[in-house]
Amino acid sequence: MPERRNDLAAFLRSRRARITPEDVGMPPGLRRRTPGLRREEVAQLSGVGVTWYTWLEQGRPINASVQVLDAIARTLRLDVTERQHLYRLAGVPFVRDDIPDADAVGPEVQGIIDALGPLCAVVYNARYDVLASNAAYRDVFPRLRRAGPGDRNVLLWLFTGPHCCCTLVDRNCELPRMVAQLRAGYGRHMGEPAWESFIERMVRESAEFAQMWASGDVAPPGQRVKVLRHASVGVVRLSTVSLSIDGMPEHRILVYTPEDEESRARLDQLRSLEDPLVGCSVHARPLSEIVSGTQMSRAI
Repeated sequence: MPERRNDLAAFLRSRRARITPEDVGMPPGLRRRTPGLRREEVAQLSGVGVTWYTWLEQGRPINASVQVLDAIARTLRLDVTERQHLYRLAGVPFVRDDIPDADAVGPEVQGIIDALGPLCAVVYNARYDVLASNAAYRDVFPRLRRAGPGDRNVLLWLFTGPHCCCTLVDRNCELPRMVAQLRAGYGRHMGEPAWESFIERMVRESAEFAQMWASGDVAPPGQRVKVLRHASVGVVRLSTVSLSIDGMPEHRILVYTPEDEESRARLDQLRSLEDPLVGCSVHARPLSEIVSGTQMSRAI
C-alpha cells in the first residue's frame, strides 16, 4: 500500500535524524546539512547497499528481509515498540527474538481480577493462554487446577477433550468463532516460534481444529453470552466483557457476569461445594479425584 510505504519512509527518516555519528562511533565530519546520520552511513553500518537503503527510505516498492530490517533496527537503535512498527510498515512478520516468550502478569493485575470475585475473571493473551485467573474462574473451569505451565490454554482444553465433557453448550458455534479470533491474532505473529509451535501442536492433536484452521476464517473479539454446563449445578448463562490492560495490548481481562438470577444462584451454589463434579453426566468425577489422580482429566 502506498500509504504504508510513505509512513515507512517518514519513520526511517525520523529515526535516522535522532542518531548522531558520535552515537555509533563515527567522527562528526563537516558540512552536515541535517542532524543525524546520512543515508549512506546507515547503509554502511547496516551492511546494505546505499541505493537499496535510499529506495527503502524513499518509499519505493521493494522487499525487505527480516535480516536486513534487524540490521537497520540495530543501527537506528530502535526499541521493541519501534522495531515492531518498522516490521509492520515493511509488511514483514515481527519476530521478537530478544524478548522471552513467556507472558507475565504482575501482582496489580492479579489483585484486580481477585477483587472482581464472585464474578469469574481471567487474563488471556491472543493465543488463549490463561495467564492469570481468580478463584471463581477456577471453580467454573477446574481443569486449570491440574494443567501444567505448557497446557494452560483454553483451546487446547476444548479441542483435546471428549466432546461430551465440554462445558460449552453451543460448542459447534463457539469453537469456530474462537479459532477465527485466534487466526486474526496469528496474522500479527506469523513466524514467531511460540505461535508456530502452538498451531502445529493443535493441528497435530485435533483434526477438528485442523479443519477449522484450514478454513482461513478470521473474526474480532467481542462481547458474547456463553452458555455453560457444569456437572454439579447444571446450565449457567454468562455474559463476557473484555477489558484491556495498559502496556499489554494483546492481553485482555475477560469477566463473566451471570445473565440471569438462576445463573447467579447456580454459581453461588458451585462456590459452596467442597468437592464439585467435573465432566459430563456420564464421565463426571469429583474434583478431588482429578487433582490427586495420576492422569490429567480432559474435562474443563
